[in-house]
Parts: sequence; structure tokens; C-alpha cells
Amino acid sequence: MSVFALGLNHTTAPLDLRGRLAFAPEQMAPALHGLRERLQRSVPEAALVSTCNRTELYVAAGKDSAQALVRPALDWLAERGGISGGQLQAHSYVMENRAAARHAFRVAAGLDSMVLGEPQILGQMKEAVRLADEAGTLGTTLHQLFQRSFAVAKEVRTSTEIGAHSISMAAAAVRLAAQLFEDLGQIRVLFVGAGEMIELVATHFAARSPKGMAVANRTLERGERLAARFGAESLRLSDLPLRLQDFDAVISCTASTLPIIGLGAVERALKARRHRPMFMVDLAVPRDIEPEVSRLSDVYLYTVDDLSALVQTAGEKRQAAVEQAEAIIDAGVLSFAHWLDQRAAVPLIQALNRQADDWGSIELARARKLLARGEPVERVLEALAQGLTHKMLHGTLAELHAAEGAEREKLADTVSRLFLRQGQRRPGGEGR
Repeated sequence: MSVFALGLNHTTAPLDLRGRLAFAPEQMAPALHGLRERLQRSVPEAALVSTCNRTELYVAAGKDSAQALVRPALDWLAERGGISGGQLQAHSYVMENRAAARHAFRVAAGLDSMVLGEPQILGQMKEAVRLADEAGTLGTTLHQLFQRSFAVAKEVRTSTEIGAHSISMAAAAVRLAAQLFEDLGQIRVLFVGAGEMIELVATHFAARSPKGMAVANRTLERGERLAARFGAESLRLSDLPLRLQDFDAVISCTASTLPIIGLGAVERALKARRHRPMFMVDLAVPRDIEPEVSRLSDVYLYTVDDLSALVQTAGEKRQAAVEQAEAIIDAGVLSFAHWLDQRAAVPLIQALNRQADDWGSIELARARKLLARGEPVERVLEALAQGLTHKMLHGTLAELHAAEGAEREKLADTVSRLFLRQGQRRPGGEGR
């Protein structure tokens, strides 16, 4: 089997392009089934990882067909986003086997994230694997790849300080708000969505004891659960246009495929607020807030890419942690590559076992006939042993006799290693 990863991320593609190629959880299974139909080959294993920072397609297929699948897979992904294959190719990357494994391990460990060492990506990858498994597209090879990536990420997390000094997106949002408002304890904050990222942001804001907090979510029950944790108000998403004016800060991160906060709604909110400034953070990909909102003079709108500058940190301690993490990843890649190589020999091993079973069945049948005719048991056992030995060695000896020169010398060396392994005890030796 061969593995390849095809995708784009925050370092190769702008936010809007990433938004066009983002997949909501409920879109994963239909997308994976559509991909398999599009490829029209021996059905490969496939999984999709889609977050605000990346969309990546992982595929495992036979060695002969893996390379041939790359271009159709890229075209399929481009069509999903309504762009040309050339446009996607200019912003994407393709990695195979060891390189693909290294990339998956680095992603899981947070080394390829906008926030170095951030932990959320690991949960997102686990969710992607679960969805691929439910869709029936995971398979043994990708299962191994991802399970090993999770193990590597855990070791990196426990053995290094890769995440000890990182500033998360949530903390960065609070820092930005603090630069705009003198006292965060005097503002009202609205959180749109009820997922993991919103929960993190709400946790950071709650620590600053704002004057009021509210959670608006499409599913009211889920929004109420999150609101209850922080003593916040719960809103229906449909009430958002009427209530937007009540909040000084709005942080949004939903799985909506279209913006849910439009320019007109924000303009009306500003008018009702008498143009008191609004702080807005759009952590969603695709966008939750129409980009035109950023042109309003009293709105301070930040996207997930805007926050990246705040979460870049450096220093010797961080670099040492990165080097440690890379060493752990190197070991993981070697282990996976060895497993992949072993998997390549599985069909041959299975064929050898079937051949040996067939030979054994033939000689056993012959031995039973001899016994039925009254032949002595000792003679029958000798005939059985000779028959098996002849069948096992016939092909090898024929190849040796037919080979010449350097080819024969190489073949003789292989045969010696297979049948005359060093360390075997000969009759009459010490091992007797």
C-alpha cells in the first residue's frame, strides 16, 4: 500500500480559499463517498481533515495506483470549492508515504498549527477519523497512520514543553479586546456558536469577569448548556439581528457554510449603539461575518488569520522543545514506514502459506493411500518427508541450475540465507 496526503493550510492558502474548501462534519461522509465514486478504481481508503487552518485529504491505495489517484483527487477537491485545478494546485501540497506520515504526525502534535503546540487539532483529527470510519472509508492503513499520529502527539505533549508557552487563539482574542476597551469588566460579550473553540474563548473572557455574556447557537439546548457553565444568557440564533446592538464584543465560530452576521445587521446595530465601537472576532472557516463589515469605521473585525501574528512566539526554550518533538516524530515515521513495508509483503506471505498448505494436503492424501494399502508406517513417513522436501526445493534448485554468472552468485547467496541460516545446529555438533 501507498499513502498520500493532499491539502492546503494557513501557510499556503488565504482565508477565503480555505473557506471554499472547508467541510462541515455532516458533509464528510457524502464527500468521501463522492470521492470514491469519482476515482473509479479499486476503492482506496480515504479520510478528510477540515479545520479553520487546513483541509487535507489522506488516501491509501495500492502502490501502482496511488500516484495515478493524485490528479483526480486534486480535481475533485477543486470542483468541491468551485475553483480550477490549477488554482488549487498553486496553493496546495502533495506528500507520499514517509513525507505524508511525517506531515500527519506534525499536524497531530501541533507543530504545523498557526498556534505552535495548540492541542485542539488533535481532537479535530480524531473526529475526522471517527467520521471516516463511520463512512466506511478508513481501512487498515489509514487507521494505523492516524493511531500512530495520536500516539506521537501524546508523547510530544508529555515529553516536551512544546505547548507550555503558547498563546492560544482564545487568549489572543482577549488580549485584542483589552487593547480596545479600558476595562473588560464593563463590556458585554456575545459568543456565537457552542463548539470547542467558543468554549475556550468563553473560558478566557469569563476569567476577566465581563459585565454580561450571552451564547447564541442554532441548537438552543446546546447553547443553553454552555451558557449555564458561565452564568451567561442563552439566545436563539434567529434573535441575533435584534440583539446584536446589546454587545460590545462578538466572537463567532460556527460550522455554517454561509455568513450568519451580515453587513446590514451590523450597520443597524451600530446606529442603535450611537456608533459606540464594536469588537468582533470571526474564528470560523468559511467566514461567519461578512468581510465587508471590516470597512465600517466603528467596527474592529479580526479573522483567524489576523490573530496569527499574536500567537507567534520564539526563544531558545521553544526551539529546544521543537527539536525534541521533531526527534519523536522522526522515530514515529521510521516505525510507520517499517510497518508499511511489512504490509507490502503480506500478499506474498499469504500466497506462500496457501502453497505450503496445498503441498501438505497432496502429500497427506498420498500417505493415507499408502497406509490404506498396508505399507509400513515408517516407510510412509519417509515418503511423506521426501515428498514435502522435494516440493519445497524443486523450484529453488531449478532456478539455481538455470542461473548463470553474477545472477547465480546472487541467487546462491539468497538461497543460503533462506535455507542455511547461520547458527543452525548440525547433527553431531554442540547442539546435539
